[in-house]
Amino acid sequence: MAEHGIIYCNSASACTESVADAAIVLLLSTYRAIPWSFLAARSGSVSEFVDANQNIAAATHNPNNSILGIIGLGRIGYRIAQKASTAFEMKIWYHDVVRLEERERSVGAHWCETLEELLQNADCVVLATPFSGSVLLSTEQFRHFKPGSRLVNIARGKLIDEDALVAALDEGRISAAGLDVHANEPVVNEKLRDRRNVMVLCHTAGASVESHVGFERLGIENLLGVLGRNGKGKDGAITPVNLQWLKGWEE
Repeated sequence: MAEHGIIYCNSASACTESVADAAIVLLLSTYRAIPWSFLAARSGSVSEFVDANQNIAAATHNPNNSILGIIGLGRIGYRIAQKASTAFEMKIWYHDVVRLEERERSVGAHWCETLEELLQNADCVVLATPFSGSVLLSTEQFRHFKPGSRLVNIARGKLIDEDALVAALDEGRISAAGLDVHANEPVVNEKLRDRRNVMVLCHTAGASVESHVGFERLGIENLLGVLGRNGKGKDGAITPVNLQWLKGWEE
């Protein structure tokens, strides 16, 4: 696009708040066994209700003071860190391709230079990183997880090898998972969707009225900034992605 003189802007930042909120919902579901309780109540079965009512307490925990490991401290990862550290007093650890010291200081985060360091110490791991074309968490990585830890994915489904995740859940290496995204959407892995220790959503973490209003607003603001009556050309782009490669653009 840049080689053809086309400025590309995106509006992803408009859904930051909604995605971060959904991540907190999934995080809580993994600590408090929400799927188990919900499915038991919804089943209409007295025995399942009683089972959940009497036994969930022995299998659930509060997130306070546990370590939240965030893979990717971009806009969404950072907002998750703010919410979790403030509301639940969670300790924030993160891994990213670069160290983000200003954000790190803001939420009192610990930077992990390697992914393995984060996985070995986190009580709950949240995926908030872009998909670069390859699986990030598979059998080898799951071996590094702290036994009984939790996993939340609000990024992209293909970041996770779902067969390896099923095996890690079977082994108890991972005690619970919260998945907004899936490797083969719109199909949800049947070995994950039927578990009472896995919360599954329909890739709706960013879906809210506020997000969509924000998408439209940013789109129009970018157009007006570049092409409007008082447009400033490429300098008027609010959320440009490809200016560094732009060719043939006339101011």
